[in-house]
Amino acid sequence: MKHFAILGAISGLLVVAFGAFGAHGLEGYLDERSLETWQTAVQYQMFHTLALLATAGIKVGKNRWLRVGAWCFAFGILLFCGSLYVLALSGIGWLGAITPLGGVLFLAGW
Repeated sequence: MKHFAILGAISGLLVVAFGAFGAHGLEGYLDERSLETWQTAVQYQMFHTLALLATAGIKVGKNRWLRVGAWCFAFGILLFCGSLYVLALSGIGWLGAITPLGGVLFLAGW
């Protein structure tokens, strides 16, 4: 349980920083579509960070399925949001193939 709370706290810190960076640091550097991609990543990271923290608060220690769900949220954030952040910054199109894997992990977490 403790490691999910720590992962959630780190993700929460990062999502606030990434949201601020996208709103204030990237405007003028990225085109509109890339900024929308960045914003999508921020929104999904925030939703699933809250889900990860909620799962940690349920005391997942003895419940295998809650642990699996929490890991799905954590790795979903990494794959879904991470690939969108890199895609927005780099324009590397093949990263779009990784994003749905993170989406499937989000679905599995729920």
